[in-house]
Amino acid sequence: MNTKVLLAALAGAVVTFLTGWLLYGVALKGFFDAQVVESAKSVMREQPDLLHVFLGCVAWSLLLALLYSRWAGISTFKSGAIAGAWIGFLIALGADLFSFAGMHVTTIAAVIVDPIVNAVQSAIAGGVIGVVLGYDAKK
Repeated sequence: MNTKVLLAALAGAVVTFLTGWLLYGVALKGFFDAQVVESAKSVMREQPDLLHVFLGCVAWSLLLALLYSRWAGISTFKSGAIAGAWIGFLIALGADLFSFAGMHVTTIAAVIVDPIVNAVQSAIAGGVIGVVLGYDAKK
């Protein structure tokens, strides 16, 4: 793993963290709070553990940076955003459906909306990751 991949992952993590705060923590907070079923409310934290949220953002962004650099050859905002949107949507949809099938935690509305929000978030982060990977310091 090279420095450019690590820098791309770090940039993506910051973008993922900030867009997550904006989308999930501000814009759609009321919607997602309302989707938690009554029996699951007792296990929810009043405030999320932001350190672990950020570490999750790092892991997610490192996944995208590795996929982009090693196998997809992505090095532009547009190609990174398109790939990020698809990857984010499909992974979130799969995870949400598995969770919904096995646990009584959220409503089906959250299962439908979350992958769309994740696609937007991943498109923005994926675009930034693509730009960092495509940056040529020699220019």
